[in-house]
Amino acid sequence: MTLKQLIKLEDKANEVWVISPSLHYDVENKDFSELVSVNLGQKTKYKYIVPGTKDINKQIDIYKKMYHLSEDEVSQNFLILPESEFNPFVLEIGIYNGSSKECTACAGAALEDGNDIILFKSNTAKDMAKSFKALWKKYKRVNL
Repeated sequence: MTLKQLIKLEDKANEVWVISPSLHYDVENKDFSELVSVNLGQKTKYKYIVPGTKDINKQIDIYKKMYHLSEDEVSQNFLILPESEFNPFVLEIGIYNGSSKECTACAGAALEDGNDIILFKSNTAKDMAKSFKALWKKYKRVNL
């Protein structure tokens, strides 16, 4: 899958779940940040799992300003894990329509732009969505 195909997929999604060590795409990549801005305006739901680092806190502050979010919205949409629970070598993963039977999951390099996107098989996408939900519930103590 190419980056352009991924952008089209995200553009059509009703909800996007992101596991990211850096928030690179949502904060630093112009194509994605424009898409996120439009999608948020169209009520696309975004949920993020990120590591609890100083760098990610700075990125969340930038994200909050870029997309005009309140502190409460940031609190609801971000799950910040202790670094010990977040693998520093993970790719940035997007789970599209994770609540539906037809969810899709993709991954790309977390710290660089590129056209190489991994499209996971349906069963893998469903397993990732299940794991995302379980972590979200464990730490947020609410369902998605």
